Amino acid sequence: MTPEPMLIRPMHAQELDTVLDWAADEGWNPGLNDAACFHAADPGGFLLGVVNGEPVASIFAIQYGTTFGFIGGYIVRPAWRGRGHGMALWRAGMARLAGRNVGLDGVLAQQGNYTKSGFQLAHRNIRYEAYGRPGVDNEAVPLASLPIDAVHQYDRACFPEQRSRFLQCWITQPDCIAVGIPGAAGGPGVAAYAVLRPCRNGYKIGPLFADTAVQAETLFLNLLGQVTPGAPVYLDVPEANPAAMSLAARHQLRPCFETARMYTKGQPAMDMARQYGITTFELG
Repeated sequence: MTPEPMLIRPMHAQELDTVLDWAADEGWNPGLNDAACFHAADPGGFLLGVVNGEPVASIFAIQYGTTFGFIGGYIVRPAWRGRGHGMALWRAGMARLAGRNVGLDGVLAQQGNYTKSGFQLAHRNIRYEAYGRPGVDNEAVPLASLPIDAVHQYDRACFPEQRSRFLQCWITQPDCIAVGIPGAAGGPGVAAYAVLRPCRNGYKIGPLFADTAVQAETLFLNLLGQVTPGAPVYLDVPEANPAAMSLAARHQLRPCFETARMYTKGQPAMDMARQYGITTFELG
């Protein structure tokens, strides 16, 4: 059967909300305010497949700086699968990122297909479930009390390219809790930072970046103490950081999902030892 002609175009900002509803239907549990911050990362990077005026498929093909890109949000609505629309959208997304090192977080069942498209496995990311608990006093401070330039500089060491527009929105989005730890001796730098945001179900912590395991645990416990006791909180841990895996084991967190982090040109230069929780599966 010849597939229906599909128009591929950039999404309007409000259409991204619709696609995140699709993601919720797939069980991906997006954040309540993800759309605005995602869009800020690269407004032209959200592609929509439309057949006879009806949106049927999506892909995120996000350009970061001049060297890195990330694929996410790859969804074909169930009634439209098996007609070639997903592959057409995939090709459009990859064409937008041509020449860059491209990353993605793929479900394990699709790892073989991504390998055929030129992606190489770097590591697993494992989603763990925790629960809100009574708070404890520790050295975490509101992230807004730390120099914003230092926060951006710290983030850059943990991500393959700069993502200033996204990050500024992410750490100030409505109803999020962003915390950090100052640099040594109260200096102007940042030694750790983390963001907790409300999602369709519970909360997610991401990123959780820290110089040491003790600092990561400090922020993790601080954030668990700022939500309703018993509320689910999710942390996406890169298996490539043994100290992060130990943190999850030490607190007896429950693994509930995992992805394969893959790249077209191999693991990019960034400090994995500081990564205790990645930012998102959708945008890296």
